[in-house]
Amino acid sequence: MGTKVLTMLEPLWQGFPPVDPLAVSGSASCTLPPRYESVRSARKFTRDTLQGWELDELFDSVALVVSELVTNALRHAVLAAPEHADAPPPTRLHLMRWSQRLICAVRDPSDDSPVAGEADSAADSASESGRGLYLVDSFSDSWGWHPLSGVTHGKIVWAQFRLP
Repeated sequence: MGTKVLTMLEPLWQGFPPVDPLAVSGSASCTLPPRYESVRSARKFTRDTLQGWELDELFDSVALVVSELVTNALRHAVLAAPEHADAPPPTRLHLMRWSQRLICAVRDPSDDSPVAGEADSAADSASESGRGLYLVDSFSDSWGWHPLSGVTHGKIVWAQFRLP
């Protein structure tokens, strides 16, 4: 793996569970435009990438997590930011494969930490809003987030999956 690729992915490793960056056996990323239709594009990108890595059996869980992370980035960081109303910055999806794990990470321009929503009443229990991080926690082996380094604004929210 070239130095350029290592340099490009280095911010993603900060805050991740310890892994050897030289053991990356595959990585792919895509830029997602600031609109909700990008969630569908993220799922397609995930399906195509996992098929290329012969990890089709992980698609359902990984696609659900990717959908939640991208939706949260769009809803809370990109489309809701008034300072970016004219030209909101894109969201970026990264998929990285190691020999024993897969990490999906979504980069967005917000410095705010992700917060799981709460549903206290019976009316809230039927609502899907606010449940995304609970789904991420349930379907991945671990997840977390960290601010980007060397950049004015932004964060990476990631989820890790053990490979079969």
